[in-house]
Amino acid sequence: MNNPIPLRPVDSAIEEQFRSPPQNLEAEQALLGAILSNNEAADRVSNFLTADHFSEGVHARIYEAATTLIRMGKLASPVTLKSHFENDATLKEIGGSAYLGRLAASATTIINAEEYGRTIYELAQRRKLIGIGTDVVNEAFEPDIESSATDMIERAEQALYGLAETDKYGKGFQAFGRALTVAIDMASAAYQRDGGLSGISAGLTDLDEKMGGLQSSDLIILAGRPAMGKTALATNIAYHVAKAYKAEYQPDGSNKVLDGGVVAFFSLEMSSEQLATRIIAEQSGISSEYIRRGKISEDEFQRLVDVSRELQALPLYIDDTGGLTIAQLASRARRLKRQRGVGLIVVDYLQLLAGSAKKASEGRVQEVTEITVGLKALAKELAVPIIALSQLSRQVESREDKRPQLSDLRESGSIEQDADVVLFVYREEYYLERLMPTEGTPEFQGWQEKMDRAHGRAEVIIGKQRHGPTGTVDLQFEGRLTRFSNLAKDGYVPERFE
Repeated sequence: MNNPIPLRPVDSAIEEQFRSPPQNLEAEQALLGAILSNNEAADRVSNFLTADHFSEGVHARIYEAATTLIRMGKLASPVTLKSHFENDATLKEIGGSAYLGRLAASATTIINAEEYGRTIYELAQRRKLIGIGTDVVNEAFEPDIESSATDMIERAEQALYGLAETDKYGKGFQAFGRALTVAIDMASAAYQRDGGLSGISAGLTDLDEKMGGLQSSDLIILAGRPAMGKTALATNIAYHVAKAYKAEYQPDGSNKVLDGGVVAFFSLEMSSEQLATRIIAEQSGISSEYIRRGKISEDEFQRLVDVSRELQALPLYIDDTGGLTIAQLASRARRLKRQRGVGLIVVDYLQLLAGSAKKASEGRVQEVTEITVGLKALAKELAVPIIALSQLSRQVESREDKRPQLSDLRESGSIEQDADVVLFVYREEYYLERLMPTEGTPEFQGWQEKMDRAHGRAEVIIGKQRHGPTGTVDLQFEGRLTRFSNLAKDGYVPERFE
């Protein structure tokens, strides 16, 4: 007699098909009952729980209606909610308005309301996690012919990041009242903050005054011809934001940023050591050229050591990987945002980023368009300002007035279109130096006067700003230290203290 073929353990496979998503209807009922019997229970969960977190649709509608009434200052009870659910077919199936009464009657205390809410929230997160995992498995089994495994990993990572960030974005439509609340909170923060800025201070008074600081979710293009000081200005701003960083620990384990921010600096051109040397030179007052060549005294070396000790604690993170794609940059930024709470991202510079292989094959214009769209989307997704440096076309050099214009942005109109702010760095001194006439001639005298006026000065031209004025900001520039600073106004006399 032949031995029967042993059956493989199919229980797990069958179970997997029939497993229901994690949910806890009793916790949902208990929380709703607590809210309907005592509206203060809603205050304990409203900061993290939304209707979308309920697994049962009718419970989600009851929670939405109750919290809406409570926000309006009205009483949420079985009686006041009755009219909202007279025509709700699902509620009728489980007893109609009597079900609301049973929820309230079965509630004993609001002490455990937050625990119930956390349970509901946790299970909702698990259901979303299951959804992401299912999508990843399905896509891996039947991939799009144009999608590589790396593309799938990046999409999965983005979805997981969105889930980990507690639904901070991607919710679809939101009530205008909620947007108004955010706007008022922003105005309140600006009113209370020194300098009255709604965004993060760049450390340059006149620039901050024109822009109101670096605004959350803005894509800021910082453009200029070579040697104008783009990287120097970006480094100065990054240092100031990181140095000003202050955060307050919250009871829920998060950090509330009071000033400044953690900075992510993607340096696609310079090494991290070169950037560090620039910052050390700026803060120590010793030329970066002398630092590199070792032309410093013992006292200056000690000053470098002291400055470097102070800088070690800066929340400034540098990624100097060359040839990054926009997808890779976004992935790394999300990871750092999750781990450290990034407040500013700097990209030096835009033209060194790569797009997808598909867009690259369509031409450089399409590739740059993908990059700028991706940077703007990332700024909104992470709710941080992104400063992206950009080169300008050579047509600037052919004009008599070499101050840059929006039309000088290289390779794609999308740079101008997608940017919220476009800043140009311009130093007249750089161009005047190359026009020096023969010494002793009448032309030399006129040139010398122009040089005296332009020496140590730089202009930041605001060519575009969605939420503020355009114009020009004059700054002081010390080329020896690659340092930008506020420019003292003509005729300004410092206040005397006696």
